[in-house]
Amino acid sequence: MAKFKIIISDPETGKSRFVEVEGTQAVPLVGRKLGEIIDGSVVKLSGHKLKITGGSDKDGFPMRPNVHGGVRVRAILSEGVGFHSSQRGERQRKTIRGNVITEDIVQISMKIVETPKKPKEKKKVEKWEKKGEGGSTEEPAQTT
Repeated sequence: MAKFKIIISDPETGKSRFVEVEGTQAVPLVGRKLGEIIDGSVVKLSGHKLKITGGSDKDGFPMRPNVHGGVRVRAILSEGVGFHSSQRGERQRKTIRGNVITEDIVQISMKIVETPKKPKEKKKVEKWEKKGEGGSTEEPAQTT
């Protein structure tokens, strides 16, 4: 059975959280592709919509969105995920993983795309208390 370590990041707050999913809970993730939007109930976040942004396999090779399938490939890269060049125009052969989640994937990165709608709270209207006999509802003057 598959066992995934899932990192869920929230772009609004800049925070992330870690969730481990295994067994029957991990089955809905197998076969999904990078860039797909899934329901958050798969990873214990009901009401949220999550986008799959990346991941890595059991040997640490990163998933890349332009490699189709769940295969491991040695490709010549010049930029992007899995490659950092030291010179302009440099290319190098690197091992990367395809864009489909298989049982060989260990870590999956996701980000929150949509949060559940919260009921609108009514704002309390603060009224100034009546001061003195004049019955004025204006703000009292401040003295220094």
